[in-house]
Amino acid sequence: MSAREKSKVEAPSLDRQKEIERLEKDVEELRHLAGDADADAELERLRQQVTELRREFYAHLGPWQRAQIARHQQRPYTLDFIGFLFTDFVELHGDRGYADDKAIVAGLAKFHGRPVAVIGHQKGRDTKQRLIRNFGQPKPEGYRKALRVMHLAAKFGRPILTFIDTPGAYPGIDAEERGQGEAIARNLLEMARLPVPVIVTVTGEGGSGGALAIAVGDRINILENSFYSVISPEGCASIIWRDPSKAETAAAAMKITAKDLKELGIVDEIVPEPEGGAHTDHEGAARFLDEVLDRQLVALTNHPARDLLAARYEKFRKMGQFFDLGN
Repeated sequence: MSAREKSKVEAPSLDRQKEIERLEKDVEELRHLAGDADADAELERLRQQVTELRREFYAHLGPWQRAQIARHQQRPYTLDFIGFLFTDFVELHGDRGYADDKAIVAGLAKFHGRPVAVIGHQKGRDTKQRLIRNFGQPKPEGYRKALRVMHLAAKFGRPILTFIDTPGAYPGIDAEERGQGEAIARNLLEMARLPVPVIVTVTGEGGSGGALAIAVGDRINILENSFYSVISPEGCASIIWRDPSKAETAAAAMKITAKDLKELGIVDEIVPEPEGGAHTDHEGAARFLDEVLDRQLVALTNHPARDLLAARYEKFRKMGQFFDLGN
């Protein structure tokens, strides 16, 4: 997708969002300049109008607009959630075979005093960090590192919490040479039979097998403005219509939003975000997620391992079933 085509597709929603942010900034600056009661009352009225405009905008976002919010560079990433939700985090590095993939963060921590394992994709906010994190696109060693930590968690009976935010697995030739497909397939197989609770949360974009490789779990959550799909809207539009500028049409057809995924039975729970999106309030987003993870973890730890495995298997077997009820 060319830069011109991408700009054309993203412009309407991004321009509206930037306009609202600009208005909020202007109101805040005027508040500092105001001095009398009448001016303060007028500023309060303007602030309420901007707040209502913002609420209206986010209440009627389409699938493509939500995809842009999911990709916002200020969205909270795995390390942000780790900072807010966990204590005593110790990061583990390397797959003990090739290298340490910084697109995957993995380690051991405590969640409300309970020992757990934490695994997630990590993107960067500036150019330097994005290059270090490979734009959140793991290579085989990243998935093998994740699997190593999962096996460690299973050995010591620690529940596993994963955070999904990736455009997909890295498609470069070096990743293919080192067995990208095999690494993803191995993770799917092994996660299906881990004898400990596994809770998955899509926090940004969940792209294809690159996301699914750490997303086979007992509970699948998704943040309100996140999306989860087999291919990006741009990629789908390029294949179906040979025109990436039709990404907005593709996004609607693919049913990628949290609401669509919940109706289709792909995810179990939609986690609300602070007003304006998770990128406006990382701590607020973490508070919403904290309640969901705590509740689910308490429920899952009361189930024997055999029941967990049977339910997990049945859960994923049901996905994608289609019944023709016509005559």
